[in-house]
Amino acid sequence: MIIGTNLPNIPWEERPVGCTDPIWRYSANPIVGRHDIPSANSIFNSAVIAKDGEFVGVFRSDNKAMEQQLFLGRSKDAIHWEIEHEVLRLYCEKTGECVGLANGYDPRVCFIEDRYYVTWCSPFEGSYGPTIGVAYSYDFKTFYRLPDAYLPYNRNGVLFPRKVNGKYMMFSRPSDNGHTPFGEMFLSESPDMIHWGCHHHVMSPGGWAWTKVGAGPIPIETDEGWLLIFHGVGTTCNGMIYSIGGALLDKDEPWKIIARCKPFLLHPETTYECVGDVPNVCFPCATLTDAATGRIAIYYGAADTVVALAFAQVDELTDYIRRNAIQ
Repeated sequence: MIIGTNLPNIPWEERPVGCTDPIWRYSANPIVGRHDIPSANSIFNSAVIAKDGEFVGVFRSDNKAMEQQLFLGRSKDAIHWEIEHEVLRLYCEKTGECVGLANGYDPRVCFIEDRYYVTWCSPFEGSYGPTIGVAYSYDFKTFYRLPDAYLPYNRNGVLFPRKVNGKYMMFSRPSDNGHTPFGEMFLSESPDMIHWGCHHHVMSPGGWAWTKVGAGPIPIETDEGWLLIFHGVGTTCNGMIYSIGGALLDKDEPWKIIARCKPFLLHPETTYECVGDVPNVCFPCATLTDAATGRIAIYYGAADTVVALAFAQVDELTDYIRRNAIQ
């Protein structure tokens, strides 16, 4: 059972006849094409959230100079999106002055208490290397930049939707300045969204994800613990393959794994997942959930080129993770 709010207009499509997988794809994928912003070469690895009966999102776009930038989008149904053509601007929370554009990639959006937080992989000031950028907004119109969460090098900063034991919580994957040949998932605590410490190791590569693992969407609170949908990477003779995995974490100590699913949940199979700028990638960045029905809509980047959508039922998914857990 999902612990959270009802979302009666969650996008949804019933499981296809004959499908026994815990997650199934939307039949009209991809939902965002690579050129839905005029300057774009690709649009992928993006985050969405419900707001005031409709939906908003922060979309990653790599332009035709291969610069990585973030753009705002809005939708009435969370499937058909109108994405702004100007890069998201960031402002100083003290002076109100614009401090620059949201340059970076792989955003997540999380509502905590009274505001919306955006985290993303951002060039560290002075270009020393990538780290976790943080901003917040009350209205999805003005975004205030906070200090970067960590020193370089770091990626996949994913917040929890509420404080745990009085502290903000964030996943991350320490990395390097290139395409990391390693990848361990950690969790850090903060009293104020500024100072991050008390670092806990959460998960190591293993099984099908033998190269690296990283957090995906904002974790979903359930009566069984935190449902974590993550991405895992395996390296083959033909390159890396990014697939989607699942785990259950302890509700009070979320760095402790209750069950980690041995099989992957979704693996690149379709043309739009296997053909693109980076072939063979399914990279989850967001979910929408409805507590009343247990429905989950999962947004993922496909082949680092387009945005796709998939669906799951929470009880079926948590049961599948438990039944197929690594022993």
